[in-house]
Amino acid sequence: MERFLENSMYAARWLLAPIYFGLSLALLALTLKFFQEIVHILPHVFEKTEADLILVLLSLIDMSLVGGLLVMVMISGYENFVSQLDIDDDKEKLSWLGKMDSGSLKMKVAASIVAISSIHLLRIFMDAQNIDNGKIMWYVVLHMTFVISAFAMGYLDKMTKHDH
Repeated sequence: MERFLENSMYAARWLLAPIYFGLSLALLALTLKFFQEIVHILPHVFEKTEADLILVLLSLIDMSLVGGLLVMVMISGYENFVSQLDIDDDKEKLSWLGKMDSGSLKMKVAASIVAISSIHLLRIFMDAQNIDNGKIMWYVVLHMTFVISAFAMGYLDKMTKHDH
């Protein structure tokens, strides 16, 4: 009975595979949205003020960071929790493939969230005259929460690796 339970739990990891595949569909949706924004901005690029153009570009950068985060979670998560990727030797391989454990994946996700939050906060500051100061304060508090959380996770990770 114990062996059956252990084998069943081990096999259950494959339930994650459709979730990681779903992230690839989310990446497709993000790509479509990215190019939709490009198509909307290009005809009006000369009508935009510099500040407005920078806000749009920051949105595009934000989307690219989210896309990179999706790829990292999708591929590393699959490889860490489901199965190793079997990529032919003649195909291009990502340098971090097979080297990112769940701890380092967590740190990359935390760092990506801080970067995304930073860009969002910069967009808020670029439009600060149209945003209530109380809201700006809460955006800063939320961003600092992300920064402190990422720092604390990194510190704890370093301490646990150092103890081993």
